[in-house]
Amino acid sequence: MPVTAARRVVVTGMGVVCPLGLSVADLMAGLRGGRSAVGPITSFCTDGLPLHHAAEAGAFTGEIDNFGPLEPETKKAIRKGLKVMCRESQMAVAAAQRALHDSGLVGGQHAPERFGCVFGSDYMLTLPEDFTAGVARCSGADGRFEFGRWAGAGMPALNPLWLLKYLPNMPASHIAIYNDLRGPSNSITIREASGHLAIGEATMTIQRGAADIMLAGATGTRVHPMKTVHALQSEQVAIGPDDPAAWSRPFDLHRRGMVLGEGAAVLVLEELDHARRRGATIHGEVLGHAARQASDRLGLGLKRQALSMALGRALETAGRTPARLGHVHAHGLSTVGGDRDEAQALADVCGAEANRLPVVAAKAHYGNLGAASGIVECMASLVALRDGRLFPLLNYATPDPSCPIRAAAAGDPAGEAFVSLSVTPQGQAAAVVMGMCTDGPAC
Repeated sequence: MPVTAARRVVVTGMGVVCPLGLSVADLMAGLRGGRSAVGPITSFCTDGLPLHHAAEAGAFTGEIDNFGPLEPETKKAIRKGLKVMCRESQMAVAAAQRALHDSGLVGGQHAPERFGCVFGSDYMLTLPEDFTAGVARCSGADGRFEFGRWAGAGMPALNPLWLLKYLPNMPASHIAIYNDLRGPSNSITIREASGHLAIGEATMTIQRGAADIMLAGATGTRVHPMKTVHALQSEQVAIGPDDPAAWSRPFDLHRRGMVLGEGAAVLVLEELDHARRRGATIHGEVLGHAARQASDRLGLGLKRQALSMALGRALETAGRTPARLGHVHAHGLSTVGGDRDEAQALADVCGAEANRLPVVAAKAHYGNLGAASGIVECMASLVALRDGRLFPLLNYATPDPSCPIRAAAAGDPAGEAFVSLSVTPQGQAAAVVMGMCTDGPAC
């Protein structure tokens, strides 16, 4: 039986912070306009690194105006709390406040015990400057770090609240406190799959009757001095002398790695009858979702297998066949092996329908936002459903025989439903099926 048969879950609010801007309108203007957000890295010095370009969320400065329209008391609380938030948490709170404003759920117009939050994040890493003063105090006459001096001289130079900035459960905690959300709360740290997993858990929380409204969000960054180095050491990252705007080219024969990006995104999910009673605008409906994992005995992710299982199960829970999908929003990381595995997983599950289904991949515009990617991509596809047309797959010029996809072109019909996919290097995959809410006056 489809999981949506009892309590239906709809999307009534959307908020985003991404390299294309600070609103869903900015996001869609960039996607439809074929704009790449890749440019020189400005947030830290890249001297000594082979990479000097990424997709920064440049419009997000951390100023209170970035957080959208706020009630006076909420604005005061967020401004006070900024000093104990890292950039990822700040982006998360901004996206959440923008989603709440979009939903109309402001000023306490909800039962707090029936309103919860599930938030995904990447692994969070400290910035080197958090330790600079302490390390300097432990330098000997020869300039070398003396560990024996750390406890007495170095640690006192640390901000006492330093750790609070980097705990992965802090985005959900901040958001719940600022908005008096007393319902179910959880934090998910499954890298790129986190956003879709947050949608899935929030949906099930509403379906089982534990809440009427849930925030489902995620935040992440790869544009960070430590994370950038980690990505360069462990993953395929695009580097080259050509135009960086063309580096992210999902499924193209000449792709050579991902672009690093950053962002946050939040959906307000709501039980359908609850949304109807308050006259909410409904952006779409969660029809199905699934998560699967596959890896070999050495822990290497088997992405094709994991994606195939997640996609198949998501369609099953949605009660849909591939023929009833309008398009696919691919993970589309632009790595050689990852895109091949994803295209083959689509063929495994969809068969001949894979030749019909248009494939979009917003990462062609802004790279890998980490945990935030999946929810940003769901937003883009929801707007495409509403508008009736897709945006083209940017930078796709030369088909790859190992990636037999049908790349979306400008003006392609978006259909009435889509599936969005994500997968981690460790083989943790997630899929979400969403569609238009088609029956009833509120839909």
